[in-house]
Amino acid sequence: VARSLPSQWSKQYGPVMTVHLGPWCIVVLSGYKAVKEALVDQADEFTDRPPVPFFDRVQRGYGLAISNGERWRQLRRFTLSTLRDFGMGRKRMEQWTLEESRHLLESLRETKSTPFNPTFFLSHATANVICALVFGERFSYDDVNFLRLLQIMQAERRLESSPWGQLYNFFPKLMDHLPGPHHTVFNQLEELKAFITEKIHQHEETLNPDNPRDYIDCFLIRINQEKDLAESEFIYENMTATVLDLFMAGTDSTSSTIRYAFMLLIKHPDIQEHMQKEIESVLGQHRAPQMEDRKSLPYTDAVIHEVQRYMDFAPLSVPHYATKNISFRDYNIPKGTMIIPMLHSVLRDEDQWEDAWAFNPVNFLNQNGNFKKNPAFLPFSAGKRACVGESLARMELLLFLVSIVQHFHLSTPGGPSSLDIKPELSSFVKVPAQYQLVVTPR
Repeated sequence: VARSLPSQWSKQYGPVMTVHLGPWCIVVLSGYKAVKEALVDQADEFTDRPPVPFFDRVQRGYGLAISNGERWRQLRRFTLSTLRDFGMGRKRMEQWTLEESRHLLESLRETKSTPFNPTFFLSHATANVICALVFGERFSYDDVNFLRLLQIMQAERRLESSPWGQLYNFFPKLMDHLPGPHHTVFNQLEELKAFITEKIHQHEETLNPDNPRDYIDCFLIRINQEKDLAESEFIYENMTATVLDLFMAGTDSTSSTIRYAFMLLIKHPDIQEHMQKEIESVLGQHRAPQMEDRKSLPYTDAVIHEVQRYMDFAPLSVPHYATKNISFRDYNIPKGTMIIPMLHSVLRDEDQWEDAWAFNPVNFLNQNGNFKKNPAFLPFSAGKRACVGESLARMELLLFLVSIVQHFHLSTPGGPSSLDIKPELSSFVKVPAQYQLVVTPR
């Protein structure tokens, strides 16, 4: 989304706008106040998701991300409680993330200060964290089969944010009959679903109902408990689709944010140096970070928040849907209308941010250099559809980034001026450009 587009539209038409795109009538909400009012203050009315052809083709209406009604309510409640039981956002998950951080640091050391593409190093690390929760295991960085799955996820993200993905959403029946990369990616996603199905079968063969090991075990137990309930949403189709939701969302968003953070730290060497000095003053050169260190690292915390704000990973958010007529700010939003709460306009709201259009950690610091919260910091959205993995993502970003900056100086062969921080693709999500990273031990 261009800098001027949402701000110009909002200034001309106000924070609630109607846009016609192909067959869709879309209401766009712009600015922190309008988005917060819809997603938080009128949360019940803005909870549902629209039928998006791209996602429907992959998930066929099952799973957590795009479902509605009782299916969504049951799956979200179960998923949040189960992930918390297995340590999401808690000490148990912190220890698992720190262990994965050690594997990542070792892999980075093995590059021996030569240039490399960091994409799959980071995807592997973040995937292993979510794998701990969902599958109860991690995968070696040398596992070529797992690397294949990461490549499939990368291809899917690129497709959904490309013109091909948008064309599929507008004209799905036509695109099903036209050649293009969408067919390849849809076929590859069946490989990913087959991997998940195999993991589910393995769990069934070794399941101990009295000692569940992970999310899949808990779902299998729930399926057995409700097998005689005709209206139960705990069925194999929902389990496979929800595991796919968690696996993909838990891998790509966090790894892309870390990859973009590296670019910004290289682009702003003074900020990288400031972070290194703060981290060294608190942790030294050897002690591993812990979540409780966050309060002692206000500048580092501000940088991490500013990376998320400036990156603007999901600029349009995931669309919402009016399943009934909605009254909002004296407007009538008719049933069947798609609603886009534009997170881009929140993270760039000039009324909420001191320096909305620049990368500047000061946005999260007060005059005394202490960390300062801002209610307009909504990279995970807000309300009842906010990201279920927010606490896990926040943990990973802090522990991975602090560990890496603590041990390495980040650079690129062409120097800071050679990096173009504009995203390679920007639609449903932003895909950072590929680049060569050099990590030099400190």
